[in-house]
This record gives sequence, C-alpha cells and structure tokens, in this order.
Amino acid sequence: MKLEGLRRIDVPEIDKAAFREAIINAFCHRDYREFDSVNIAVFKDRIEIRSPGLLYGGLTIETIRTKMVSERRNELIAEMLHRVHFIEKWGRGIKLILSKEPDAEFSEVGTKFITTFKRRSYFEGKKGFEKLGENLTQKTTQKIIEAITKKSDVTQKELATVIGITEDGVKYHITRLRKKGLLKRIGPDKGGYWEVVKK
Repeated sequence: MKLEGLRRIDVPEIDKAAFREAIINAFCHRDYREFDSVNIAVFKDRIEIRSPGLLYGGLTIETIRTKMVSERRNELIAEMLHRVHFIEKWGRGIKLILSKEPDAEFSEVGTKFITTFKRRSYFEGKKGFEKLGENLTQKTTQKIIEAITKKSDVTQKELATVIGITEDGVKYHITRLRKKGLLKRIGPDKGGYWEVVKK
C-alpha cells in the first residue's frame, strides 16, 4: 500500500487468500514454547511471515510443497481454527498458497519457519522486466522447459516432483508458456507429448 495525503490506497501485490492462509498457518503451527511472536517483515522486494519453530513431525520443505501433508503441533489450536472455519481441510494450506502465489517460498532460518511473498511492484520498471511478474517465474518456467526438453511426454505430476512445486503450480506455469506461444501440446492429455517452440 501507499499513502496519498491522509488516505491509504491499497496496491494489490499479493493474493489476499494466500496471505491470509500463511498467517493462519503461522499461528496454528508455531512453537509456543519459543519466547517469540509471529512477525510480518516488510521489505522493498518481499514480505516475510516469520513463525517461531521449525517444521514439525519430520516434515521438510520438499514434502510440504509436493505431498500436501500436515503434522499438527498444536492439536487444540488447530481444532479450534477448524471449528470456526479458518482451516477448511487438513494439509490444504500450502496447496492454497501455491495455487494463488506459485512463486511463494518457504524456508527455515535459525528457529523460525518463513513464508516469503515477492512484491511485484518492486520489479516493475526494472531493466529487462517486460511483464509484471516475469522475473518472479523465470526460474520455474526454465526448469519446466528443461524437463520437457529431456522428456517430452513428462506428466504434470512428474514435473511437480522434479521441480518441487504443486501440480497447480505446474498448471499455472504451463498455461503461461502456452499463452506466450512457447509451449504446445501435441495429441491428447494421455498419450500425447509437449513441444517446446523455438522463438
């Protein structure tokens, strides 16, 4: 957001549903034994939601991104949030975040779990930036193209595993590539293959 005089004007940068889900997850799964609080850190290029406590129950960054599983550290809090419909379905949180913000990042730093959202407005007008959000997805789309080049009949499920994002995230990036004319589907969904279009 920015201020104009005494009025606040919201500038949409991050999907509200994804942002809300990340905050709910932070309070639901934080380690309440840690003498710390959930914090939202705002930077020029990103926003971080920092939650005390690392991933619980043997989960890793890779498994929460690809397997959609959840381990509840705080049973009573999780159940309460579920009853008031803040949590709709167990294990759905990360999937929802990535479906709305495919470039969201998750990390463990020190004793904190951090969800990071890129601020698109920071990248606008930067040298070499042609379209809103292009720099944010470049690495992922490049990985998809490389995987398809190696195996043209690769499935979206396989791509999700190889790249480390959800199937919804793969669909999002493939849709962008097809709209740009960089990727074609030859044949049906089952039995067909992908073709990378050389520009």
